[in-house]
Amino acid sequence: MSKNKRYKSPKPRPGAWFTPVRGSYLPVRPAGWLTYIPFLWYLLFTLILGIQKAASLISAVLFIGVNWIVATTIMTYIAKKNS
Repeated sequence: MSKNKRYKSPKPRPGAWFTPVRGSYLPVRPAGWLTYIPFLWYLLFTLILGIQKAASLISAVLFIGVNWIVATTIMTYIAKKNS
């Protein structure tokens, strides 16, 4: 099997915000990017906040982990519905 055909991304349906890529979703339309960029900023913000404000390593890991799991679950739901 040719390498190009093996990893070829499926074409998104017309009007889809996201396209599925290897178990994840990538934005393909402006509406998808307007959803995805704040999601990335939120992940970065919680990482910085968790590192700065945590009293211990375990509290930082719990704060960051819980926020990232919830945010990723919501983002995956949105991407799945709009792909």
